[in-house]
Amino acid sequence: MFTPSDKCPRRDACVQNGKGLIHMKDLTDKAGLYNHGRLFAHVTIDPGCSIGDHPHNHETEFYYIIRGEGVFNDNGTEVVVRPGDICATGYGEVHGLENRGTEPVELIALIVGE
Repeated sequence: MFTPSDKCPRRDACVQNGKGLIHMKDLTDKAGLYNHGRLFAHVTIDPGCSIGDHPHNHETEFYYIIRGEGVFNDNGTEVVVRPGDICATGYGEVHGLENRGTEPVELIALIVGE
């Protein structure tokens, strides 16, 4: 399967009751994940914005940090994340990500099923 970048839909959304709008580029859909996941996206979080805290049951979400510095809520513990870091949340755990800095945070988000 090949998907050219200009065919990837873009959207701005308030994610999980976070602060501000998050910019998302969907890299594929559920069919493109061969029904083993529900999200594969390039995400940009502007300064002062966040993905609100939320749980994942029967699935795992991964963040791969590309650029910037954010504060990751790892099931109630705040961790500063930087480029190259990987965050994973599943099995009823809770996570969120906030940009408290002055530069955008870019990441790849992937949600896969059990």
